[in-house]
Amino acid sequence: MSEEAHLRHTPLEERLVDLIRLKGPITVADYMADALGHPHDGYYMTRTPFGAEGDFTTAPEISQIFGELIGLWLIENWRAMGSPDSFNLIELGPGRGVLMEDILRAARLRAGFSNAACVWLLEISGRLRVEQQRRLRASGVKPLWADEFADISPAPSLIIANEFFDCLPVRQFERVERGWRERLVDVDNDSRLVFVLGKTPPPPNYNLPGDDESEPGDIFEINFAARDFMSELVATLTEKGGAALIFDYGHVASGLGDTLQAVRGHKFWPPLSTPGEADLTAHVDFAALADAAVDAGAAVYGPTAQGRFLDRLGLSLRTEMLCKDKAEGEQETIRSGSHRISAPDQMGEIFKVMCIASPDLPAPPGFFDL
Repeated sequence: MSEEAHLRHTPLEERLVDLIRLKGPITVADYMADALGHPHDGYYMTRTPFGAEGDFTTAPEISQIFGELIGLWLIENWRAMGSPDSFNLIELGPGRGVLMEDILRAARLRAGFSNAACVWLLEISGRLRVEQQRRLRASGVKPLWADEFADISPAPSLIIANEFFDCLPVRQFERVERGWRERLVDVDNDSRLVFVLGKTPPPPNYNLPGDDESEPGDIFEINFAARDFMSELVATLTEKGGAALIFDYGHVASGLGDTLQAVRGHKFWPPLSTPGEADLTAHVDFAALADAAVDAGAAVYGPTAQGRFLDRLGLSLRTEMLCKDKAEGEQETIRSGSHRISAPDQMGEIFKVMCIASPDLPAPPGFFDL
């Protein structure tokens, strides 16, 4: 990216500068929410970010095996639920619809599952909804869309979230000599967005690390939005039954560290530069998510590494089945994709998978020894 791209103001940046000058610094969470979801200038409202021509690539875009194995996992959990005649098949943040397309193709192995599924897509981007509609209706599926989880009709549910929770906005806190202060976004003399620290300590119930667990300069992140969303999701699962399968990159245990990052053109980008034109994410705190799920009454399985989970579902076998009778170049593409989504030095270790389920369901496939 050119130096000019850093120097110019985006439309959203101009809005934020005016807002901050009028009302004062905003939280990192508010900045992140606007940068991604502002109705006019947010990142997901103005572009299609996925694939080689976008800013990043997800596991479903890399290999069809990812979605096919999840499809089989969903069938097994549908059977564990008693094979209901009608249930919600929900994807949170479905991108271009590639994952759901692969899931439904694999699910054709069980006509009862496909016939019973009411497909819901939680998506705020009109641009992406058009792409999802084109892709899925070409496969004979007529999905329903929701802006918020509460918009989805209550029913037994199977839920998929791939790289969804990392987009929910985090708040950041920095340790100083006199305790903790919230990290905020302000405007400097050149009308550029900069990080500053709040003047007052955060409430005690935020449970930030103590003095013996941190030192000045440390950053601690709390994702209140993710915790609230998890509580809402669990309420559906415990009332109506079902399970949610969550894939994302992040850490198993809560800890210190600044994980806020931006990506543009498949390269890291300064988080406060060109808001609305770069993807913003933060690593998922799986321990905090699990705690929120348990507190709300769900059973939690995992997290475990994505590569280990896919291996347990039969990744190697499916890879070789797809390679059968294919030309050498096609085999190499299939095996390369399989390697990228599962190898420890690729996506296999940094990406984790966790299952949240109603307490009456048996342990789901892939988590039997966790």
